[in-house]
Amino acid sequence: MIDAPAFDATFRSQLRRLLAWRRDVRRFRRAPLPQGTVERLVELAALAPSVGLSQPWRFVTVDDPLLRLAVRSNFERCNAEALAAQTADRAANYARLKLAGLDDAPVQFAVFADRSTEQGHGLGRRTMPEMIDYSAVAAVHTLWLAARAEGVGMGWVSILDPVAVAEALDVPAGWKLIGYFCLGYPEENTATPELERAAWERRRPVEAFLLRR
Repeated sequence: MIDAPAFDATFRSQLRRLLAWRRDVRRFRRAPLPQGTVERLVELAALAPSVGLSQPWRFVTVDDPLLRLAVRSNFERCNAEALAAQTADRAANYARLKLAGLDDAPVQFAVFADRSTEQGHGLGRRTMPEMIDYSAVAAVHTLWLAARAEGVGMGWVSILDPVAVAEALDVPAGWKLIGYFCLGYPEENTATPELERAAWERRRPVEAFLLRR
């Protein structure tokens, strides 16, 4: 047995600041990240909780310019479809939003959940098999916070066809795309979400989503 670490008020305050400063970054500087940054962040991401200790997350870095172009084209097509689906009063605002940093981010990677993994022996998945996907999401958020703590920004590109991305990256059939991400130094730092600054949406108070039974 070892003593549990003590996290004092100063640490807890810093943790809250880290959570508040975690942004979905879409505007990146093109400066490269120091060598080993991605590996270090993935190592920290792997400390995330996972159902049955299955560790189903699979990280695929995308360095090939042709693959990046394929993802960029995928995004443009899906974004055009999303714009066409907006209501008349939302379309103009949507068109002004910057929704991806694909042109400038020095690092791009995809995260998959390996639904076929035998690690964990199926524990906790019989009634909720989607726990595999949720575990991968927990790893994403862990990496996001670790990156922000180093001054590195991350952006989640969700306006993509997941099947097309999986095919382009040639991953096993049992892997489900959780997200495609851009990583790099942010062009600007702000504690306010870009969508809030663009008047697309605003944060709600805790009372809006805390229920008691």
